[in-house]
Amino acid sequence: MAKELKDLTKRADNYSQWYNDLVMKADLAETSPVRGCMIIKPYGYAIWEKMQAALDAMFKATGVQNAYFPLLIPKSFFAKEAEHVAGFAKESAVVTHYRLKATEDGKGITVDPEAKLEEELIIRPTSETMIWNTYKNWIKSYRDLPILCNQWCNVMRWEMRTRPFLRTSEFLWQEGHTAHATSEEAQEEAQKMLGVYADFAENWMAVPVVQGVKSETERFAGALDTYTIEAMMQDGKALQSGTSHFLGQNFAKSFDVTFLNKENKPEYVWATSWGVSTRLMGALIMVHSDDNGLVLPPKLAPIQVVIIPISKNAEQLEAISAKINPLVEELTRMGVSVKYDDSANKRPGFKFADYELKGVPVRLVIGARDLENGTVEVMRRDTLEKEVLPFDGVAKHVQDLLVDIQKSIFDKARKYRDSHIYECDNYEEFKERIKDGGFFLCHWDGTPETEAKIKEDTQATIRCVPFGYEQTEGVDMVSGKPAKCRVIIARSY
Repeated sequence: MAKELKDLTKRADNYSQWYNDLVMKADLAETSPVRGCMIIKPYGYAIWEKMQAALDAMFKATGVQNAYFPLLIPKSFFAKEAEHVAGFAKESAVVTHYRLKATEDGKGITVDPEAKLEEELIIRPTSETMIWNTYKNWIKSYRDLPILCNQWCNVMRWEMRTRPFLRTSEFLWQEGHTAHATSEEAQEEAQKMLGVYADFAENWMAVPVVQGVKSETERFAGALDTYTIEAMMQDGKALQSGTSHFLGQNFAKSFDVTFLNKENKPEYVWATSWGVSTRLMGALIMVHSDDNGLVLPPKLAPIQVVIIPISKNAEQLEAISAKINPLVEELTRMGVSVKYDDSANKRPGFKFADYELKGVPVRLVIGARDLENGTVEVMRRDTLEKEVLPFDGVAKHVQDLLVDIQKSIFDKARKYRDSHIYECDNYEEFKERIKDGGFFLCHWDGTPETEAKIKEDTQATIRCVPFGYEQTEGVDMVSGKPAKCRVIIARSY
């Protein structure tokens, strides 16, 4: 068995270390020389590319277009939206100089003190300020609206505590920024994009999510409402997996973005923004994977099927390859990504362990005896179940199996999630049970004081006021005050 697999920490022993091991050993990412940053390796980036492609198509289906805006933002732009800048001030990286020079002894490099910028520049933590300064030039009349823009880019938030994919100082994401003529249109857009995120999470990532609206304390800086999808990891913690924000007219007023309405009167534009990031990679790992490595949903797996020959000599391998090559072509025509690994520099046992570690959904194995019998061994990664099947018709079987695996891992994750959602009205009971994880549906009196006490006492936060759950009035378990709704409270990443 591959050394990488033997060294993988067990989930039950140390969930956090299991996650870190898996990121590194499955060749997803590695640490960078820059604190808090990561290098996404080709296999990890291939998964992100499939996510990106699917989401990009979904965005464009709603009328969104891609654009690109600068990485560096003048500091004065942030000063125009005080609430927004307050939310990012502690995480912002600042560029102060534009040139380096050699030290006097010629052995080192230093900042040239004469090359100080007239205005300091912020490496974007998010792009609202840059984009709304730009939209001022694009928008004059109601005929220019709506504007539906998205950009794929990197951002920088100087995080103190980092973990690959889940929280890094630099990460990849998309950020949508839309401009509208009415409040109703903007709110509809924000909720529509939340639906796109939920659709992607469940139907591509096979990750069940709860949709809801954030409390005022947990809103995005500068938003009037923040909508969220919350996923449950296998340790019972929540992961905020995507957010969509109704920004009202805050940014339009800060940057003086107005339009002439149909009555030829000036109005401020209404705005939304929405984004998901490489944090989704963390969700993909933690929701599905096991002690043998990654378990990838077929729709996002870079390699959906791997075929491994077992041969004693070159003649046997040639015969197996002659049988396999038409199968590879057939699967490829079906739209299945397949790899025939006939490399001679690794033993079959190593290959088995390596592809299990990397979460390839289906593995086919064929040896000399299979060649004689007209059979092939088929293994599904999610359950590790094996069966020997007739070679004829195996392509259609594999195609159906991939569909079944996609559904099966979603159903498994949803069953786990649903069995760990609890109604709770007793604070002492809550404080004990929250240690073991789960989503707790609790009445909340709507005050930030109660929210702060829960966080102080338990390290849990109000994740959202969930949609799709029947809301009843009750009594807040902390304050004893009347409460109009139940919220989801959980510990989170």
